[in-house]
Amino acid sequence: MRKLWVPNWLSRRQTTKITRDQGRHALMAWLAVALMSAGAAHAQLNVEITGVGSNQFPVATANFQGEGQGAQNLTAVIRSDLTNSGRFRNIDPAGATVAESAQVDLGSWKAKGADAFVAGSVTPSGNGQYEVRFRLYDTVKGQSLGGLAFNVSQSQLRVTAHKIADYIYEKLLGERGVFATRLSYVSKVGNRYQLLISDSDGQNAQVALSSSEPIISPSWSPDGRRVAYVSFEAKKPVVYVHDLATGKRTLVSNQKGNNSAPSWSPDGQRLAVALSRDGNTQVYLVNADGSGLRRISRSSAIDTEPQFSPDGRSIYFTSDRGGAPQIYRMPASGEESGAAQRVTFKGNYNVSPRISPDGKYLAYISRSGGFRLQLQDLSNGDVTSLTDTSNDEAPSFAANGKYILYATRVGGRSVLAAVSTDGRTKQVLSLQSGEVREPSWGPFMQ
Repeated sequence: MRKLWVPNWLSRRQTTKITRDQGRHALMAWLAVALMSAGAAHAQLNVEITGVGSNQFPVATANFQGEGQGAQNLTAVIRSDLTNSGRFRNIDPAGATVAESAQVDLGSWKAKGADAFVAGSVTPSGNGQYEVRFRLYDTVKGQSLGGLAFNVSQSQLRVTAHKIADYIYEKLLGERGVFATRLSYVSKVGNRYQLLISDSDGQNAQVALSSSEPIISPSWSPDGRRVAYVSFEAKKPVVYVHDLATGKRTLVSNQKGNNSAPSWSPDGQRLAVALSRDGNTQVYLVNADGSGLRRISRSSAIDTEPQFSPDGRSIYFTSDRGGAPQIYRMPASGEESGAAQRVTFKGNYNVSPRISPDGKYLAYISRSGGFRLQLQDLSNGDVTSLTDTSNDEAPSFAANGKYILYATRVGGRSVLAAVSTDGRTKQVLSLQSGEVREPSWGPFMQ
């Protein structure tokens, strides 16, 4: 009998060979192993930059007037965001405090090496609210690049700093920033698993779900308001959708066998899931309220890890129908509308497909001297290896398509990492103690 492929966590940790007649139990074993070394949930993620981008833009951010008067230090968050992106070099403002309304000597900031300058203020406006204003300047051309004003509560000050950093990023680089987006990930402390939602820098983490059983495969809805995931609280994998604002959960799939790998359609109305209700794991579509279940893959093999293309017309998935796990693409309406086409050809073991927001690139994990994150240009098939680690898992694109978040191991610990799609900028996000896994990068907030 032909051996069944299994995802890389299981294949690395279990040496027992799994054959075709064991296929119905393979996914369950994989999922059960998946979180056994996830990290402690009570700590924030720490960010370590391990690489920088080319042509870093020098920018100086003065201290905002009014910081420290009950308000958070917005400028520290802004500077950290810009540094973490790998695209900017912070010029030391030497303690200068400058409001957005002040007359600014741009020539003096240019002389200090800054090609851009940021000034701002934080002013209490009553009832626990703050007015935040800022202005961005081009010191080379000697002109203002505009600014924004916000009226927010104290709890919203940090995300406001991220929005300011996004404004700076877009004005200076011509691309949308992702600092105000959010991450989801799973960690473990003791015998407790937690699904956490944090800022893009790993700070401000909030517990969405805590369970004594594993939680895996978080997937953001396109509007950023809900997260689908797989929970083992029923002693088997079950797919839920979790409303982050209310905490309300909707049971989406609790079919016989395994229910796994939820992925949202671009319109947020449906999910693609992998189910073993009919025997071997296959790809199904289901409405976000759990209705309308329909099988769309048609093979005698294992079809799993479905992902919608950004236009909603195709679904990418992992299958061993050719004898070893590779990534395929089929019409979103199913194989009855058109045969699945193989997408990956470099290497004999490729899993975990993720499509860039513009639909031009495929990120996936390839087994080649280890498990490494790869990036494939879908227009010509060219493949680039983005990492030098050997235990990469669960890639997830940033909303602007410029970075990929994934899980890996560094120094014997499970951590999250992010790499720019050009491979130049790398970050490691880790807990002070313990391990963390199952990352998913959220969409632009609406």
